[in-house]
Amino acid sequence: MAGGASIRVIGVGNPDRGDDAAGRAVARWLTNCLPAGVEVLEHDGEATGLLACLEGAEAVYFIDACVAAGPPGAVRRFDVAAAPLPAGAFGCSTHGMGLAEAVELARTFGALPPRCVVYAIEGESFVPGAPLSPAVSQAVAEAGGQLRAEIAG
Repeated sequence: MAGGASIRVIGVGNPDRGDDAAGRAVARWLTNCLPAGVEVLEHDGEATGLLACLEGAEAVYFIDACVAAGPPGAVRRFDVAAAPLPAGAFGCSTHGMGLAEAVELARTFGALPPRCVVYAIEGESFVPGAPLSPAVSQAVAEAGGQLRAEIAG
C-alpha cells in the first residue's frame, strides 16, 4: 500500500512481459526527478492493490502499456477523473482485473482522487522474457517528460 504522499505516480506492468513493463520503466525513469513529496511506486496492476494505492491521494498518475489503434510507442493521456478509459485498450492483468477495472471500481465507490490521469504507451510485443521494444524504449523518456512537466505545473 502507498504511503502518505498526496501525489502518487504509479508505474503499472509486468517486468517480464516485454512492453508490458513500460509503466514500470517510466516510474524508474522518474525516480529522483520529481518534486519532494511526490511518491513513485511500481505495481503489477492487480485491481484491488491499485485501489489501495489511491487511499489518501489528492492526485494519482498511472503509467501503463496499452493496445489500441496507435503506432508502437505512441504516448496517450487520459483524464480518468473526467471519463472512463477507452474500452479494450487496457487488457486485464494476469490476476484477472487490471487498471481499467480498478479505476471504475474507485469511481463507483467514490474513491477516485480529484485528479486521476493515465499515461498510456502503445505496446508492440508482450512476449514473456522479452525486453521493451525499441519504440517503447524511446517512449519511456517521452512519457516521463510529459508527466514530470504536468506535475511541475
